[in-house]
Amino acid sequence: MTTLRSSTSSTETTFGQTRVGEADGSAASTSHVVVSDRGSSAVERPRRDLLGHRGVRVGLALVVPLTLLVAWHLLTTVTGTFAPYQLPSPTAVVDAGVELATRANGPTLWLHVAISVQRVLIGFAAGALAGLVVGAVVGLSRVGDALLSGTIGALRAVPSLGWVPLLILWIGINEDSKVLLIAIGAFFPVYTTVASALRHVDAHLVEAGRAYGFRGTRLLTRVQLPAATPAVVAGLRLALAQSWLFLVAAELIAASMGLGFLLTDSANNGRVDRILLALVVLAVLGKTTDALIGVAERRLLRRF
Repeated sequence: MTTLRSSTSSTETTFGQTRVGEADGSAASTSHVVVSDRGSSAVERPRRDLLGHRGVRVGLALVVPLTLLVAWHLLTTVTGTFAPYQLPSPTAVVDAGVELATRANGPTLWLHVAISVQRVLIGFAAGALAGLVVGAVVGLSRVGDALLSGTIGALRAVPSLGWVPLLILWIGINEDSKVLLIAIGAFFPVYTTVASALRHVDAHLVEAGRAYGFRGTRLLTRVQLPAATPAVVAGLRLALAQSWLFLVAAELIAASMGLGFLLTDSANNGRVDRILLALVVLAVLGKTTDALIGVAERRLLRRF
């Protein structure tokens, strides 16, 4: 008869060593197998623990930006590969930022940033809410899917700049046209992810919710949306990134303030240092807002 014995410790799993014996003339064999997981898993565990440390992750994330910064400095200041009018040095870009931040006449850097952030947040909120509602209709209703999915799929292919002339003619050159353009950009990622996620919610989970008496809106908010939370949050992150892209499109065409306007104005005046400054600020703002969504995502996933 063959028996398997196991004893578990904090570092390995033991199933014994092989033994074969006989007693009182009867053939009785007992096998014990020892399998140690110290090999590959013992190597992988410290590596996973190391990468799980927040400080290590932050350090790794800084490797590429710092490498690019050093290369930028070497190419512009040390070797002189690029002329200042082609690629200003990092110091020149910092000086341009200080100049804009402390200027007495005209909009400051802080005003450009504040205006752009305000436009993005309002447009993102409006577009995400619309995407959530329409995505729920398409994802939960076959009639809604048949009516809307084809048209919305076609409109999604229209580039951001394609909307600008129409919005200017319909609404005019004001804040409403810029915010609406950003809302259009935020709408499509949320709509797509919500509709797809709700279509694929586990049917058994929905039936369980109905067994508890949930119907309509309660079923959506208590069962279906929580089940689709990871996809919804992923859509929100994509929508926020899309909002920054559409912001630049809006401010490049019709604006007197904002980071997109700063890009256009700097290009017209040959200020490459200010162009690079605006790009760096946009990158930092985009990453910061994405990180905030990431914090909200972790909390939502722990809750649901």
